[in-house]
Amino acid sequence: MKVKVKLFATLKQYGPEEQELEIPDGSTVADLVGLLKIPREIPLLRIVNSVHVRPEHRLKDGDTVALFPPIAGGTVHLSKDLDL
Repeated sequence: MKVKVKLFATLKQYGPEEQELEIPDGSTVADLVGLLKIPREIPLLRIVNSVHVRPEHRLKDGDTVALFPPIAGGTVHLSKDLDL
């Protein structure tokens, strides 16, 4: 299946800013992050089709995945269910 991937800020070192990738059916966001060789210790904001998702979210053909690294500065208050 094909997914569109957008990498932001310092994550651009792991591939083009925007790309389309062929990945195995049933892949999760965590699988995709692994394919991109982004180190697991980097905390990420994972957005699929404009919705924040967990690493175990299963991707579907045609999904758009946006990955953001931690953003410095300020204080962020997020709901505990976001699992960041």
